[in-house]
Amino acid sequence: MLNSDSQIVTYSPAYTIVPTYECFNRCSYCNFRTDPGQIPWLTRTDAESLLRKLQSQDVCEILILSGEVHPHSPARQAWFELIYDLCELALSLGFLPHTNVGPLSFAEMAKLQTVNVSMGLMLEQLTPELLKTVHRHAPSKLPESRLQQLQWAGELRIPFTTGLLLGIGETEKDWWETLDAIAHLHQRYHHIQEVILQPHSPGNQQSFNAAPFNPHQLPFVIAKAREILPPEITIQIPPNLVTEPSWLLACLEAGARDLGGIGPKDEVNPDYPHPQEIALREMIEPAGWKLQARLPIYPQYDDWLTMELQTDVKRWRRNPLQGKIVNKHRPMQLASGDCGNVTGNN
Repeated sequence: MLNSDSQIVTYSPAYTIVPTYECFNRCSYCNFRTDPGQIPWLTRTDAESLLRKLQSQDVCEILILSGEVHPHSPARQAWFELIYDLCELALSLGFLPHTNVGPLSFAEMAKLQTVNVSMGLMLEQLTPELLKTVHRHAPSKLPESRLQQLQWAGELRIPFTTGLLLGIGETEKDWWETLDAIAHLHQRYHHIQEVILQPHSPGNQQSFNAAPFNPHQLPFVIAKAREILPPEITIQIPPNLVTEPSWLLACLEAGARDLGGIGPKDEVNPDYPHPQEIALREMIEPAGWKLQARLPIYPQYDDWLTMELQTDVKRWRRNPLQGKIVNKHRPMQLASGDCGNVTGNN
């Protein structure tokens, strides 16, 4: 953890790129997914145009966030190649990619490791009881497959972010068991950078009929998580889902020290806009906290990266203002060329 005993609260200046919104899961609380063919996949050309516009802005992290194509779908390979190509493109333009696209095979993780400075996957909750309710139509939400993903990340030495979704039908005991599982894997592999504690916040598209997670309960969960998790793991909370300044400050007092990637839009929670940096400063600095930007990889993990990625990260650590200079020493090496307007059927 970068700042467990300090008054520093970190965030990552980020922008989210979505290769596709289509997803074979139908989580009843989801406000992100679309059906296959409903919206064209992002093209490399459009992504490059977007990323070039971001070069003049204060963006470091490119979060690659995607709906999931079934592992046995004929479209899976094109989906994976598009994700790889977008990461490679982001690197070539001077950004630092972080990918979170659902469960991957070991081979897929190993390949994406070469074009990402960190990766992530929410555990959400490990209780199998949710497979009867909110995850009944979500095959990739099998607890054992998501836990396997965290283990593979450790075996591959991938700096990793995971987390819990709170208020989707789980019990308090389920929280502690999920946190305990994360702690045990980290004690074995030492690879978890952050654990997100995300309160369920209803959106306009979901079918799950439940109240928002009680924000007054969040500091209690954070404090208990701080007891369970090793001290070097940072606890992250999404500030757009903790909207009252007093609640946010209570979360910081309880042990949260990171606010995640802050960008123009929260793709997972589109009904809850991110507060921008100046608003966050106005919320927390009068109470003695200091807001500080960070990279999507923590310094203790820099030497886990390939030499090329270490060079990219060092550029940002030396001079953040120069971090987005196009990397002329990293020519584009596309996995499959431009995937075009692929829509696929999974």
